[in-house]
Amino acid sequence: MAYRRRIVTSHGALAVEERGEGKTPVLLIHGNSSCRDVFHYQLEAPFAASYRMIAFDLPGHGQSSDAPDPQRSYTLPGFADATIELLGALGISEAVVFGWSLGGHIAIEMLSRYPGMRALLLSGSPPIGKVNGVNDMGRGFNNSPHGSVAGKTAWSEKDAQSFIHALFGESAKPFLFEAARRADGRFRKRLFESSREGEGANQRQIVESTTIPIAVINGAADPLIKLDYFETVSFQYLWDGADHRLAGLGHVPFWQGADAFNPLFERFLSEMEGK
Repeated sequence: MAYRRRIVTSHGALAVEERGEGKTPVLLIHGNSSCRDVFHYQLEAPFAASYRMIAFDLPGHGQSSDAPDPQRSYTLPGFADATIELLGALGISEAVVFGWSLGGHIAIEMLSRYPGMRALLLSGSPPIGKVNGVNDMGRGFNNSPHGSVAGKTAWSEKDAQSFIHALFGESAKPFLFEAARRADGRFRKRLFESSREGEGANQRQIVESTTIPIAVINGAADPLIKLDYFETVSFQYLWDGADHRLAGLGHVPFWQGADAFNPLFERFLSEMEGK
């Protein structure tokens, strides 16, 4: 049974959904111009009942309000702070975090701010470093999001359609297009401006120094990221000792192939409970 509510934070009112009867909190963070419903196949999975599964809409997304201060909130540090504030309001001091795409980068940003992160699962989120203080996007992405529709403020219907099709392909559902249309365009502009300005942590440095377990599960056919980049990152504790690449799946493997993704996710969560 789903439990839904809105939590008021300094970054706006955030729509939250909880599932499961377990004690271990598992936080799921969605990507650019998406919403919490993208985790449907994980929230509905049988193993979810054994955990406290929490999905929410980022500020400016889904059923959450737009940020009252876009300049502050629509950056990686801003989103990380909003997420930590949400966890505090929910009374959660420790959690396992699963971040997809932008959500993964938010989760990495949280690592230096939220000491209660017990473990992290990344999908579609290459932890890029900095060169002369600027995020080195080209190392981890096939095409820099700076020059694509992902960073545009105003989207035409064609933009929304092309963005969702690029990520989800034939697996796209109507709610995903609705989420893309709804997203506050000021977020996209501000996010990529702040990235160019060098805001946020050196993500490669953070994952190479943190000692918590980090799992990496990507689609082997992801068109947006450079999969081989992950092999150059010296994770302190890479779960299973390797990044998983799921055959035939793209940028959203947990949606496009939940039957392949969920067993790994379930095993990861099971192994993290004793940590």
